[in-house]
Parts: sequence; structure tokens; C-alpha cells
Amino acid sequence: VAKDLGLQLPEIRDGGIRIVSEGRTQYFALHGKTGHLVTAERIDREQLCERVQQCVLRCELIVEGEM
Repeated sequence: VAKDLGLQLPEIRDGGIRIVSEGRTQYFALHGKTGHLVTAERIDREQLCERVQQCVLRCELIVEGEM
């Protein structure tokens, strides 16, 4: 994510970027040392998408400040 947005790692560590998922559980996070998008919680496909053939989890990336 950091590489794709052209951000430096200190910008990620300083809390200027947030990952927001639908619902209460935040399934994704940014790794502070690498800037990679990682899973923050266990993702149980059967529980989340039991009646759906294609399972999609959406999240938004919020960047505070100028880019």
C-alpha cells in the first residue's frame, strides 16, 4: 500500500492512514514496518459468506493530510 500510494513508512507509523472495514470487525491492517496490507483478524469464509458463491470483503483506505 505504501509503495502504491508513494508514501514513506514513517507516515504509516504516525497514524495518518487507516483501514476501515464494513461492520464491527476490522479484518485488515497496515504492517507498520513494511507498509503491506495484512489480515488483522481470522477470516472465516463459511461464517461471513455462507449463502454466497463469491465472498468479497470490502475495506477503505483513509489517508489524512496531503498526498
